[in-house]
Amino acid sequence: MSNPGGNGLTYAQAGVDIDAGNAMVDAIKPLVRATRRPGADAEIGGFGGLFDLKAAGFADPILVAANDGVGTKVKIAIESGLHSTIGIDLVAMCVNDLIVQGAEPLLFLDYYATGKLDPQVGIEIVRGIADGCRQAGCALIGGETAEMPGMYAEKDYDLAGFAVGAAERGSLLPRADLQPGDVVFGLPSSGVHSNGYSLVRRIVALTGLAWDAPAPFAPETSLAQALLVPTRIYVKPLLQAIRATSGIKALAHITGGGFPDNIPRVLPEGLGVWLDLAAIPVPPVFGWLAKVGGVAEREMLRTFNCGIGMIVAAEAARADEVEAALTAAGETPVRLGEIVPVAQGEEQVAYRGKLSL
Repeated sequence: MSNPGGNGLTYAQAGVDIDAGNAMVDAIKPLVRATRRPGADAEIGGFGGLFDLKAAGFADPILVAANDGVGTKVKIAIESGLHSTIGIDLVAMCVNDLIVQGAEPLLFLDYYATGKLDPQVGIEIVRGIADGCRQAGCALIGGETAEMPGMYAEKDYDLAGFAVGAAERGSLLPRADLQPGDVVFGLPSSGVHSNGYSLVRRIVALTGLAWDAPAPFAPETSLAQALLVPTRIYVKPLLQAIRATSGIKALAHITGGGFPDNIPRVLPEGLGVWLDLAAIPVPPVFGWLAKVGGVAEREMLRTFNCGIGMIVAAEAARADEVEAALTAAGETPVRLGEIVPVAQGEEQVAYRGKLSL
């Protein structure tokens, strides 16, 4: 059947505005340019991003790649209209997974898909991504903006990030010499980071609170602002500490699955950890979530970071040295426990004490 209006249809009439997309690319070029680092100095807008490993100072590198999204935390940004920090979360979720393998993040690409492109929203998102890249020391070398009416509701969007890092051959983590007695440190989180938000949003719905209402656990700010505090990026302090001491044996990023699912990812068979829950500095948001949602401690530990966003396993004889290196890098390490032997079938993460919820 022909178009009854007698005129040919256009892409814009189908809901896709190519001009808006091009205008957004032009607007974000200064943001992208601000993330340049040795190895990456090209403009965006080509068909692919370039990176020169030799210019970045690597002699015999192993490349490490990671990708991730922000999850349903994005829904809070969409519903509250606060888009300026969600891009930091996107970068953090990728680059924190690189540093735990001992890799320095080098480059980042983003994918932004929406039902109806609002260039101002897009610019805010990319501004956050660029901020995250600067915090991580990596270059934003490209990305993709997709306008897909019919796939997403008009204001809805989703984000995906892709990061590549490198480490010199032989320096990757975790090390093979983890053993009983090695000391476990925790590095504090900034809050909920970017995991567990389907449960967070369910709990908020139970309260009936609006996103612009004062946060019950932080009344000086709105609920949305408090829950959108971005994920901490641990890259620079951990790189500094790794270069200052050879005592760091393993790192674990505490994301979805919390302590029991993430720490075993860096442990060999036959080893586990015990953690002193009473030593964890638990931010008020977690106490509020546990109380209002009636969430049991074990469920909290498997869903949220509960105040610890990164685990550091250190050689026992150099634990004080590692602690000093982390402190000199600006971290506040917390001694949480140690590596222990475990029998086959035994849980690899055991707890002592209770969380201060």
